[in-house]
Amino acid sequence: MPLARSLSMTSLNGLPQWEDEDLPVEDLLLFEIAWEVTNKVGGIYTVIQTKAKTTADEWGENYFLIGPYFEQNVKTQVEFCEPPIPAIKKAMDTMKNQGCQVFFGRWLIEGSPYVLLLDVGSAAWNLDRWKGEFWEASNIGIPFHDREANDAVIFGSLTACFLKELSCQFDDKPNIIAHFHEWQAGVGLILSRSQKLPVATIFTTHATLLGRYLCAASIDFYNNLDQFDIDKEAGERQIYHRYCMERASVHCAHVFTTVSQITATEAEHMLKRTPDVVTPNGLNIKKFSAMHEFQNLHSMYKARIQEFIRGHFYGHLDFNLDKTLFFFIAGRYEFSNKGADMFLEALSRLNFLLRVHKTDVTVVVFFIMPAKTNNFNVETLKGQAVRKQLWDTAQSVKEKFGKKLYNALLKGEIPDLNKILDRDDITIMKRAIFSTQRHCLPPVTTHNMIDDSNDPILNTIRRIGLFNNRTDRVKVILHPEFLSSTSPLLPLDYEEFVRGCHLGVFPSYYEPWGYTPAECTVMGIPSVTTNLSGFGCFMQEHVSDPAAYGIYIVDRRFRSPDESCNQLTQFLYGFCQQSRRQRIIQRNRTERLSDMLDWRYLGRYYMHARHLALSRTFPDKFEMDPNAPPKTEGFRYPRPSSVPPSPSVSQHSSPRHSEDEDEDERYDEDEEAERDRQNIKSPFSLGALPEVKNKQHGESRN
Repeated sequence: MPLARSLSMTSLNGLPQWEDEDLPVEDLLLFEIAWEVTNKVGGIYTVIQTKAKTTADEWGENYFLIGPYFEQNVKTQVEFCEPPIPAIKKAMDTMKNQGCQVFFGRWLIEGSPYVLLLDVGSAAWNLDRWKGEFWEASNIGIPFHDREANDAVIFGSLTACFLKELSCQFDDKPNIIAHFHEWQAGVGLILSRSQKLPVATIFTTHATLLGRYLCAASIDFYNNLDQFDIDKEAGERQIYHRYCMERASVHCAHVFTTVSQITATEAEHMLKRTPDVVTPNGLNIKKFSAMHEFQNLHSMYKARIQEFIRGHFYGHLDFNLDKTLFFFIAGRYEFSNKGADMFLEALSRLNFLLRVHKTDVTVVVFFIMPAKTNNFNVETLKGQAVRKQLWDTAQSVKEKFGKKLYNALLKGEIPDLNKILDRDDITIMKRAIFSTQRHCLPPVTTHNMIDDSNDPILNTIRRIGLFNNRTDRVKVILHPEFLSSTSPLLPLDYEEFVRGCHLGVFPSYYEPWGYTPAECTVMGIPSVTTNLSGFGCFMQEHVSDPAAYGIYIVDRRFRSPDESCNQLTQFLYGFCQQSRRQRIIQRNRTERLSDMLDWRYLGRYYMHARHLALSRTFPDKFEMDPNAPPKTEGFRYPRPSSVPPSPSVSQHSSPRHSEDEDEDERYDEDEEAERDRQNIKSPFSLGALPEVKNKQHGESRN
């Protein structure tokens, strides 16, 4: 038996590297298979798209993505080319001779990875035969009416066929690693293992099927994980066959990974296998990097949001915009799973606290959650028209005033301010003031909702009475449409809008990872998350005092809903008490956490999963260095040494405090930033690798 090659990882300039020079990447081919390659459906698209550059930098010409072929996507995202490896071209030709359409090219995203696209429609005539083969391999039957599951069978069968044709051409090397994402790609993994292909397989679940269904049903999910009759619950929801596909994929894979510790716990109970590696989701930080200008960008986009507020609240603009904070929640319209229900209840309590303490702070809250609408609300459009008319009037009067003042000064005279504005000017200004009179409250939604009476957000607003009254210190605006820079109401892209806000609030109940608070973090905007989201758990594990870095984590797992809501209310109220200087310091700290979310660092978890898969699949060729696996507690931000802006430790006795009273010589931005940079660059701690057992993980227990 040849001497096994040792696999371990080091970090060079922040990038993972192969340590053993005898193991060149040229000896390996990496294929990543997902239904969302070039096909945007949900969050997995973001994961693969943002990770592509880091993986392509590591693997070069030996990294390939496999996804479904959809002509409308390919036209704008893919540039066709010839495969760089003759064996891949030969495998594609073989499949084409069998009547399957296969396309190859480069995906036009950062990193320009190679993509192999399989035309599911052209191979549909094989469906019955492939469903029979899948039954023989797994004893899982697929109903004819479930098109998504049928497409998964075709896609998986094509993937397994390609891997078989490719691996048949290789003798000893290169060795193949196939990484499958989610159950839609899992059929290819199951068939590859049943056919005993020499392929190292990895399966990643980004959220369990049954977990999402159960949470949507308002069940106390996390406190009853060990109580569910899994088969019964899946059967009642008519997803038993999908659940079996997912579970079989998990048990067939050499290495099973998931995106967060909370989802790992969920998978252990729902899918009956503990993940081998947790692979947190990252972002391509370059896309969001604004160098040291992110504070200026915040001011610029905040001014744009303030312009919208001036129009939306015309006639009721009796609050100081300089002391107005902008909060927001964004994402899919899942009222309970995304925590919109708890957020609204907390806003009601926050409104009470702000009114009782007679604070001069006003909070405007945006709900950016797409729903079915007819069109823009007429009253909202009118508000922006009135604002523009007032602006034009003010500019006209200012121009006349300026000319008269200029002429007087040229003559060496101090103008008579009583004469500098004539009667026509006064009349114009009075008419402008009369035009701002309003006989109704500012609308709580910017659009006409199709099912207004049954909309859960609007019904909750009616129940708690947040109608944007003058006495309310919390104002609510539902924007049931994705943001766009071409909108006549709020002409901002999502990234620009986030930068202009003060706080993102995402008190989710079911959130396997949570890209929305992660995006806030890399843009230097504080956010609220929960210990039931992957992002929240990740930050709890890596940051000693998350609140000091602008990450507020609500406990929704071990507290009752009312206690969690009170905790969220205290976070929001404490944030409202911060001075402007405290918020600036906190934004600086939040932005520094972005390094933790960079794929250049988080990509090492995927690297470890590949190394583990190689050692389990080809134990005679590869063995894991027992000191190689990175543990997730590898780096940790300590609590800042300077005065923290966290409301829990820096509350004022009175909310009416000075903007300048928080001067503290202990705060040194450069020194603190350098300390954080050293923390993120510290190596991962090393731990023992689970022993490779004789029984193969590919034996399905379904």
